Amino acid sequence: MNFTLSDEQELLRSGLTKFLATRYDLEKSRAAAKSGPGWQPEIWRGFARELGILAATLPEDAGGLGGGPVEAMVITEALGYALVIEPYIDTVVVAGGLLQRAGGARARAVLEAIADGTAVVALALTEPDAGDDLAALSTTAERDGDDWVVTGSKVVVLSAPLATHLLIAARAPDGVSLLLTEFDAAAPPAGVTVHPYRTIDDRRGADLEFAGLRLPGDALLGEAEASLLRARDEGAAAVVSEAVGGMRKVLDDTVEYCKQRQQFGQPIGSFQVLQHRMVDMYMELEQAVAAAYLAVLNLDAEPEQRARAVSAAKATAGRAARFIGQNAVQLHGGMGMTEELAIGHYFKRLTAMQYEFGTTAAHLSRYAQLAAP
Repeated sequence: MNFTLSDEQELLRSGLTKFLATRYDLEKSRAAAKSGPGWQPEIWRGFARELGILAATLPEDAGGLGGGPVEAMVITEALGYALVIEPYIDTVVVAGGLLQRAGGARARAVLEAIADGTAVVALALTEPDAGDDLAALSTTAERDGDDWVVTGSKVVVLSAPLATHLLIAARAPDGVSLLLTEFDAAAPPAGVTVHPYRTIDDRRGADLEFAGLRLPGDALLGEAEASLLRARDEGAAAVVSEAVGGMRKVLDDTVEYCKQRQQFGQPIGSFQVLQHRMVDMYMELEQAVAAAYLAVLNLDAEPEQRARAVSAAKATAGRAARFIGQNAVQLHGGMGMTEELAIGHYFKRLTAMQYEFGTTAAHLSRYAQLAAP
């Protein structure tokens, strides 16, 4: 199978990599995460207006460039290498895919706003008791005249504190459906309580409580169970390729550190036992790369084949992220967990990735079920 990128995809990777190398400072990014707005809006605008990556995978009729899963993989891997905290996966990959499949004028208007960098969209799906199990979803959307009234709770809604729009998964008369609404976490609409927080990997999330949130009739985008299942797989595949970028950076930094750190009058990288450790890290990375390709190339396949490939990739990448992250910290010694060293921030992100869009164990279980005769 040919995994070679096209000339256009190579240009996309090159341009984004150069932009991040010159414009995305890790120290500034962490400062914004801890004490500022939680992200860098000017970087987000640069993604839209200078690079066009927010439009790269969106449909052409909504101001996008019509790219697909491979373009998303190229972008997310570069973002992972630079440890970007801006909500690309949440807004473009997950919400963008849901809005594209939903169709309609409202969805198209938000897609256009995503493409030009003026919209950030968060998906409110996970619930306290149900998790992301659509069959156990308890949030409801009920008719009241011409309006919809939403009642329920959502937890770990990533990017909600940054969002301009929410996609709410709720049980409606026609089944599990999506509702689209404008949103401002600092001044939420009546009927919404927001509990924002910073996650361990310096992202922003929130728990949301809906107590009679009233939305207009056209807020309902329609039944979306199949679309949500696909969105979950698309998000998982994007997290895998982002993890590949992060692991690649961690391995690069670890090898460089071992060339410079002196012990007993020689670089510790000259010790055979540490060389073997770094080779094991490299092998785990390469397995994760192959798994990412498997997932990306099967996103347009039949649902069962797609799910099997994505779960294989998520389980493989989860194992690799754990192994590479832990060994990188160990090889850096006590500095590996400090705030001052980049490796500690990457380790936290690689740890968090193991739980996004399904845990490593959950995907391993799903793969076993799907692969059983």
